Amino acid sequence: MIDHDEQTDRLGALREEVAQLRRAVCSHALVDQAIGVVVTVGALGPEQGWAVLRHISQHTNVKLREVARCLVQWPATGRLPEAIRRTLTAAVEHARDSAPDRRGEEPELRYAELS
Repeated sequence: MIDHDEQTDRLGALREEVAQLRRAVCSHALVDQAIGVVVTVGALGPEQGWAVLRHISQHTNVKLREVARCLVQWPATGRLPEAIRRTLTAAVEHARDSAPDRRGEEPELRYAELS
């Protein structure tokens, strides 16, 4: 039989786990939306979009979910932090250069303010 203190501890642990899972689901949805923005802007595939997000996060030292948040808000606000903007351009070029079927093509982003 589990005593009251153990039940309380277990309930607290389960509540924390649920909270973490909720945050993960929200972050996952945000990252998926950001991949969609990158795919649209850079005319890339989803795998390349994911690589671009990772590249931006690693090269700007900004958490991936924060990069995703900025990218998702960008089309509506027209604002993107300068470090992310610069790195986005480089990351899209890198993704295109790394794609076996697109090597050598000139990178062209769809939002004019990136060029």
